[in-house]
Amino acid sequence: MGEEYLTWTAGELARKIQKGEIRPSEAVEASLLQIERMEPQIGAFLQIDREGALARAEEVEQGIRSGKYQGPFAGVPAAVKDNICTKGMETTCASRILSGFYPPYDACAVEKLKEAGIIILGKTNMDEFAMGSTTETSARKVTKNPWNTGHVPGGSSGGSCAAVAADECFIALGSDTGGSIRQPSSFCGVTGIKPTYGTVSRYGLIAYASSLDQIGPIGKDVADCARMLSLLAGQDRRDSTSLKRETLDFEEDLAGDIRGMKVGIPKEYLDEGIDPEVRDALKKTMEILKERGASVEEFSLGMTEYVIPSYYIIASAEASSNLARFDGVKYGYRSPHADSLHEMYKMTRSEGFGTEVKRRIFLGSFVLSSGYYDAYYLKALKARAVIKEAFDRAFAAYDVLLGPAAPQTAPKIGESLSDPLQMYLGDLYTAAVNLAGLPAISVPCTVSKAGLPIGIQLIGDCLQEKKIIRAAAAFEKERGIFPKAYSGTKRGKI
Repeated sequence: MGEEYLTWTAGELARKIQKGEIRPSEAVEASLLQIERMEPQIGAFLQIDREGALARAEEVEQGIRSGKYQGPFAGVPAAVKDNICTKGMETTCASRILSGFYPPYDACAVEKLKEAGIIILGKTNMDEFAMGSTTETSARKVTKNPWNTGHVPGGSSGGSCAAVAADECFIALGSDTGGSIRQPSSFCGVTGIKPTYGTVSRYGLIAYASSLDQIGPIGKDVADCARMLSLLAGQDRRDSTSLKRETLDFEEDLAGDIRGMKVGIPKEYLDEGIDPEVRDALKKTMEILKERGASVEEFSLGMTEYVIPSYYIIASAEASSNLARFDGVKYGYRSPHADSLHEMYKMTRSEGFGTEVKRRIFLGSFVLSSGYYDAYYLKALKARAVIKEAFDRAFAAYDVLLGPAAPQTAPKIGESLSDPLQMYLGDLYTAAVNLAGLPAISVPCTVSKAGLPIGIQLIGDCLQEKKIIRAAAAFEKERGIFPKAYSGTKRGKI
């Protein structure tokens, strides 16, 4: 019976738990068994808190009986990306430099999971400090795609997406700086939401680029992600960038009625560089949305040539500042080879950071230097404003925008690291959303001829999560049940 649990959505499992048909401990044990079964091939988790999860399951069961936990996901097993602080559980950002760091507090998002009675199984792998698109830059291990273990799961939230796709957990937290929830969701055949900037508190999220980072949910369907977002959203006095919003209920539009909705597709998203199968998936999505009553048309968004240069200049500049705090003095790794304070700084950072992180720190320091600040960083900020203005014009005409979550399906392991520039270009369709602070959702669309998932992305104007959720739910209903990455406990791809 435990294997049957695994195929359910978080919402389906939670309803069974609320009715008393299943105990939270049974759900946790089923997830732990699946982790034991799948981890040798997938490697989605960096650590698993088996004893803590089972003890928490007993506590939650008592809380459900007493009425303490009445939320939509009480008793549901979840996973948390390793750049989100968890009290008493090692949090490393998949980097050597933070090895042995046990936060003395929970991130705001983790607090909200616990308040809702959600059970945290462990921490998931990621690209080091969220810098990467494949989960190969992790200092700990390489996570593999559950659909085909010769391919990457995407990144930087590849561990969380792979864990959900492999049914090792029912829901997960990720973070999105330039597409790090949406792109791996597409590669792994799961659903992920990047909310409007400020909707979810960044307190306890170890920063990569503070003006771009945003925590968001990853789940098996649109409903799970919408309900998770309702739990996570809200103003937090500890995060000065968090927003006070009029409504935090994102479930109202799950009925998916999109009659009269205007959907725009940027022509630039269909140009050369996109895989033909991804283009075909977009066209299929267009037809489905039309059948559900929406009007769909192509238009010119412009500004796409500015996205990648401005994103990587701004993100790297902020990273060079944010990562300056990791110096071996207060926490984490400290080089044992240094003979002086100055050497300790240099050697700790040299030994503790990986190649991709160093590359972006160097780039960020360069564009912020006195001789190049105006030539690069200031121009990138101006380009960011142009990108936001382009989206403003688009949303004056359309309710939501449709595009790919990635230009191709998941590449083979090792391909992207050999060409970092090509990896950066893969963020073309997602990074603009972060630069403009917009919400977006990635939803599985179809499976390629090679057997890899293809996801589509729906983008909304600021604070318009409900519109993208409504459109995504309508598409999901018409698409039907998406296939699993494996069949039961047997998988032909491993």
